Amino acid sequence: MKTMLTFAALAASVIAVPSVALAQRAPAAVVVVVDSDRIYRDCTACRSAQTQLQGRLTALQSRQKTLADQLRPEGQAIQTAVQALAGRAPDAALRGRAEAFQKKQDDANQELGRSQQNLQSIQANIVRQINARLNPVITQVMTARGANLAVDTNATLAHSQTVDVTAAVLAGLNAALPTVSLTPLPAQAQQPQGR
Repeated sequence: MKTMLTFAALAASVIAVPSVALAQRAPAAVVVVVDSDRIYRDCTACRSAQTQLQGRLTALQSRQKTLADQLRPEGQAIQTAVQALAGRAPDAALRGRAEAFQKKQDDANQELGRSQQNLQSIQANIVRQINARLNPVITQVMTARGANLAVDTNATLAHSQTVDVTAAVLAGLNAALPTVSLTPLPAQAQQPQGR
C-alpha cells in the first residue's frame, strides 16, 4: 500500500510539472512598430530645436570664416618674409611675429573647439530630453494597443501598417514635450561613467 501511495504521488508530480512549465512560458508577442526617424524629424520640439541648432551652426561657421580671414593676411606676410630669407635664420622680430601669430591661431582654434563642443553637448541634451519623454509615451501607446513589444521600423524586415503606431506616439510626444531646452548637458551627464 505504501508503494501504491508513493507511485501515486510520483505520478501526480509528473503530471503537475508540465502545467508549471506551461505557466512559466512567456505570453505571445503583441508587437507594434514605431518609426523613430520620423519621430526625431517631425516632433514639434525636434523641428524647433533643429532650426535653432542650425542657426547656431551657421553662426559658428561664420565665426570660423571671420577668424580665418583675419589671420590669413598676417600668416601670408610672415610666410613671405620667411621665404625672402632664402634659408637664413629669421631675426628676433620675425620670430616674435611668428610666435604671436601662432598664439592667435591657437586661441582661435581653442575658441572654435569650445564652441563646437558646446553645440555637441546641446545636441546630446536635446536627445536626452526627447528620449526621457519618448519612452513613457511609447509605453502608454503599447498599453492602449494591448502590445507587449515595441520595435523600431528600422529593425523590421516587413510589417503591416496596422501595427505601426508612429502617429500615435508622435501625437503623444508633441503633447508631452512641446519644447526642449537648448542648453549643454549638465556637468555630471558629460563625465564618462566609471565601471
